[in-house]
Amino acid sequence: MPDTLSDAFAAAVLLSSTDKPDTLPPGRLSPVSPLPYSSTKHPTPSSSSGSSGSVSRAPAPAPGLASRRSHSGEIPLPSDAPPRRGHRRTGSGPLIFTSGASACSSSATSPLTNALPAGNICPSGRIAKTSSCSAATPPPPPPPRAVRHDVLGSGTANYGHGSIVRSRSGGAAAAPVSEEDAMVRRAMAAADPEEVKRAGNEQYRKGCFEEALRLYDRALALCPDNAACRGNRAAALIGLRRLGEAVKECEEALRIDPSYGRAHHRLASLHIRLGHIEDALKHLSLASPQPDLLELHKLQTVEKHLGRCLDARKAGDWKSVLRESDAAIAAGADSSALLLAARAEALLRLNLLDEADLAISSASKLDFSTSCSSDTKFCGFLANAYLFYVHAQVDMATGRFDHAVSSIDQARIIDPGNSEVVTMHNKVKSVARARSLGNELFNSGKFSEACLAYGEGLKQHPVNKVLYCNRAACRFKLGQWEKSIEDCNEALKIQPNYTKALLRRAASYGKMERWAECVKDYEVLRKELPGDTEVAEAYFHAQVALKSSRGEEVSNMKFGGEVEAITGMEQFQMVTSLPGVSVVHFMTPSNQQCCKISPFVNTLCTRYPSVNFLKVDVNESPAVARAENVRTIPTFKIYKNGMRVKEMICPSQQLLEYSVRHYGI
Repeated sequence: MPDTLSDAFAAAVLLSSTDKPDTLPPGRLSPVSPLPYSSTKHPTPSSSSGSSGSVSRAPAPAPGLASRRSHSGEIPLPSDAPPRRGHRRTGSGPLIFTSGASACSSSATSPLTNALPAGNICPSGRIAKTSSCSAATPPPPPPPRAVRHDVLGSGTANYGHGSIVRSRSGGAAAAPVSEEDAMVRRAMAAADPEEVKRAGNEQYRKGCFEEALRLYDRALALCPDNAACRGNRAAALIGLRRLGEAVKECEEALRIDPSYGRAHHRLASLHIRLGHIEDALKHLSLASPQPDLLELHKLQTVEKHLGRCLDARKAGDWKSVLRESDAAIAAGADSSALLLAARAEALLRLNLLDEADLAISSASKLDFSTSCSSDTKFCGFLANAYLFYVHAQVDMATGRFDHAVSSIDQARIIDPGNSEVVTMHNKVKSVARARSLGNELFNSGKFSEACLAYGEGLKQHPVNKVLYCNRAACRFKLGQWEKSIEDCNEALKIQPNYTKALLRRAASYGKMERWAECVKDYEVLRKELPGDTEVAEAYFHAQVALKSSRGEEVSNMKFGGEVEAITGMEQFQMVTSLPGVSVVHFMTPSNQQCCKISPFVNTLCTRYPSVNFLKVDVNESPAVARAENVRTIPTFKIYKNGMRVKEMICPSQQLLEYSVRHYGI
C-alpha cells in the first residue's frame, strides 16, 4: 500500500494507463458523488435480460480479482443501478434524471437532490449458500388467524374509505391495500432470503430506504452471514443518513468476507464523508488493485484543507480555520462532526454567536460516537473530548452555564491529560460560580456586591455578553446610568442583536433623557420584537418625550385603542396631520373583501399600538372618498407626520403588515 496519498495517486495514474478491464470507465458514478462527473456519454458493457426483467451486469473482473468472491444480490454501483421510477436511461451511458417523482418517499434527505445514496446495489442472483444458513431449515409459515365476523352496522349504509362493511360471506371486508404494500408484506412473509433481498433491492432503487432496510433485516434473520446483504443494508442506512451504523455494517460485511471489494469501496467513501483520512486511504487501497481516481482526488482535497485548518488553529488564525473547515466540508467531508466543531469554535472566536451555536448543534446531531474510535485524535484532543470542549465554550458564551459545566466535565473525563481541556475546565467552573453568586446577590438587593461578582466572572471570560448585561442591570439599579450604558455597549459588541442589552441601554438613555438614542434603540427593538406591547408603549413614550424636548406638539398623540371611525372631511384632515403614523382603511361593510380583512386590521391595531388605525366607510363619507380619489375598496393609505407615504389597493395581509411595520416602527 502506498505510504502517502500522493504516492497512491501517482501509482493509480500509472495503473490507469494500462488496458485493464477493472478500471473505472468514464462516466461511472462514485458511491459518495452519485451524479456522473461528465455529461459525455460513454459506452458501457451490454446488459443481459431474462424473463424476470433486465438487469445491468458489472464489467467482468480483472484476472487480479479472480481470487475475490462475487456476491449475488448486491446493490450495483450507481452507474449500473436500474433507474428509479420516474427516471429513464439514455443509451448505455449513465443515468439521466427526469422530472418524474418516485412513488415512495423517505424521511431522509440525501446530500444531493434526486440522487441515490453512496453505495452499490449489485445484480440480482442467488445467495451463495454458506454453511451457517444452508443447513438451516426455513421456518414454517405462521398459522392462519381465526376469521373474525365483526360487522359495523347493517352493511347497507355508505361508509367512508377504510370502514369495515358486511361482506357477502358475512365476514368483515378489510381496508384496501396498495399493490406496493402487498408486495412488501409478501416478501416479509417469504422464507427464501434471496426473494426477500430482491424485494429490498427494489425498494432501495425506488428510494424507499426504510422499507428496504426492513427487508434486508428480514433477509439477514434468515441468513445472517451474507456479506452482500450486509453491504446492501449499509447502502440503505446511508440513504437514511445513518452513517455511523453504515460503517458498522460494512465492517461486519468485511468480517464475513475480508476480500469483499465493494464493502471496502463503500467504507472508504463513508470515511471520507466523516473526515477519517487514514481509514479512507486504507479501504480505498483495498477496494481494487488501483484506487478509484475520483475518490482518491476527493480524499486528497479533504486532507489538504483539513491540514490547513489544523495549522490555522494552532496559530490562532480563526478566519483561516473557518475558511479551511468550510472548504474541507464542501470537498466531501460533509458529515464530519469534528470539522463542524472546528467551524463552531472559529465562529465563536469571531463573535458570531448565533452561527456558532447552529454549527455545534449540527455537529451534535451527527452519528459520531458510533463512527469514530475512542482514540481518534483531532487538534491534539481525543475526538469526543474536542466536541465537548467546543460545546462548553459555546454554552458559556450564550449563557447556558449549567450545560457548559456539564460539557466541560465530560471533556475532562474523556481527556484528563489535555492542557487545553484542564484550562477550560477551570475557566468554565469559575465563570459559572461568579454568575451564580451574582444572581443570588442581585435577587437579595445587594447590587454593589453583585456587580463585583459579575466582574470576577468577566476577568475569567472577558467576552461574555450575559455577564456584561447582568452587571449593567446592577449599575442601572445603583443609578450609574453611564456605566450601565458602557456594559451594554460591550455586550452588543459581542452580539449586536442582543435584545436584553438593547432594552437596558434604552432604559438607561431614558433615565439620562437622551431621547434620540433612546428612540433609536426602541426602533431596533420594535423590529426584533414586533408583538411586544411593553416595548411598543416604551417606544411611544420615548417618541413623545423626544418631540416634547424639541418643542413639538404632542397633545394629540395617543397610544393604542381601537380603530377610529372617520365621519367627515374635517376630522380626516385633522387626524392624518397628527405626528406619527396613521393607517386609513377605506371600506364598506357590504363588501366581502372588506369584511374579510377588517378583523386583521383590528389585530394590527393591537399589535402596533403606537400606530393610529382609522376607517372610512365610503358610503357614509363619500366626500372623503372623492377627495382621496378612492375608486376601489378595500384601499389602504398610510400617512406619516401629515404626509401620505403609501397607498395599497386590495393588499394581502402579509403586505399590509409589512407596510405598517416598515412605516410605523
